[in-house]
Amino acid sequence: MTTTKQELRAQALVARAQGGDDAALDRHLQAALAPFAGMVLAGYWPMRGEADPRPAMRAHEGPVVLPVVPGHAQPLLFRLWDGRDLVPGSFGTSHPPEDAPQMRPDVLIVPLAGFDADGNRLGYGGGFYDRTLEVLRESGPAAAIGLAYACQELPMIPAEPFDQPLDMIVTDRGVREFR
Repeated sequence: MTTTKQELRAQALVARAQGGDDAALDRHLQAALAPFAGMVLAGYWPMRGEADPRPAMRAHEGPVVLPVVPGHAQPLLFRLWDGRDLVPGSFGTSHPPEDAPQMRPDVLIVPLAGFDADGNRLGYGGGFYDRTLEVLRESGPAAAIGLAYACQELPMIPAEPFDQPLDMIVTDRGVREFR
């Protein structure tokens, strides 16, 4: 019997609810981001129990942008986050206001439901990050760093042709590079 992505997602989200060592997660993420100092970093504002990248985003030496969902089945766009209050966005997200400049990220901290040992990522089913990474990677380098608790690791995620792999995964147990 094969397990569907929907079943894997449900399993990973139950595991994510257990959480993990947030201090270790932040330490590992800051170490993973150190080589990207000065580059444009895309983070995210956590929701629904996602691992929290905000301490590492605040410590990043360079511009930090947050994603904006422009519409269904479209790539994300990114606006500069300068510490100002965020505005509510689609799907429960929060992002900088419309007057914040748009920027192209060089490295992205990618939220996820689950991941596997091959660097495959299981998102929430909307395909926003897959579309976004595909577009970004067509125009130049864009490193994708998954952020999760170690308990979110799955034995195997069935990768489809449109799935964009992670370059690295950061968990509370360490950092793994894939490409």
